[in-house]
Amino acid sequence: MRHIAAYLLLRLGGNDAPDADAVTNVLTAVGVDADADAVAKVVADLSGKDLDALIAEGSKKLAAVPTGGGGGGGGGAGGAAAAEEVEEEKK
Repeated sequence: MRHIAAYLLLRLGGNDAPDADAVTNVLTAVGVDADADAVAKVVADLSGKDLDALIAEGSKKLAAVPTGGGGGGGGGAGGAAAAEEVEEEKK
């Protein structure tokens, strides 16, 4: 993920064709060890592609992923218990 983020930062910064050295330099500048194989793969996979189209396509795929729901629900009794304590203190 860090390698992709570095590549995207370079593209946003105006570098239309970031190479492996540029991506590695961004990562090392912020104290991250760059994996040469991962950097090479990111550069090869994204080189010459329309990033806006890739992001839009990825967003559609993420929208189709179920994101749970089902949790939560508890914690409603706290207010009632506190109200009972106040009533007992008044007596």
